[in-house]
Amino acid sequence: MSHEGEAGSSRWLDHATSDLEAAAVLLASDVGAGAACFLAQQSVEKALKGALVHAGADVPRIHNLDTLRNLLPDGWAAKEEFPDLAELTAWAIESRYPGDWPQPSIDDARTAVDVARAVVASIADELAARGLEGSDGEG
Repeated sequence: MSHEGEAGSSRWLDHATSDLEAAAVLLASDVGAGAACFLAQQSVEKALKGALVHAGADVPRIHNLDTLRNLLPDGWAAKEEFPDLAELTAWAIESRYPGDWPQPSIDDARTAVDVARAVVASIADELAARGLEGSDGEG
């Protein structure tokens, strides 16, 4: 999967921001903790994929946030600031499908959204510093 250049990065970041905003709305409503967790995971996945596009890397069709983060070239702050995104990665599956795991709680959703906000803001700031206009981490 690849999306070309700066426009592709910007589109990925727009989708990341939209997912994060939707997660925050669900969180504020105290309903849909699972959906908020899933959208938090998706926002980070899309932000990381936008960073990969900006870096000129191929974007794999995976959901593992640690793997995606590790594909970033050296020098990206997110590689250092967020060394373990496994808990957030789990929401790609556990929040959407029944299984042998507990249902996400509002506290789980709050944590997921907080982590997602930090990661998306870090990547948006980094993209802005690397010349992608309109990527200031605000959304």
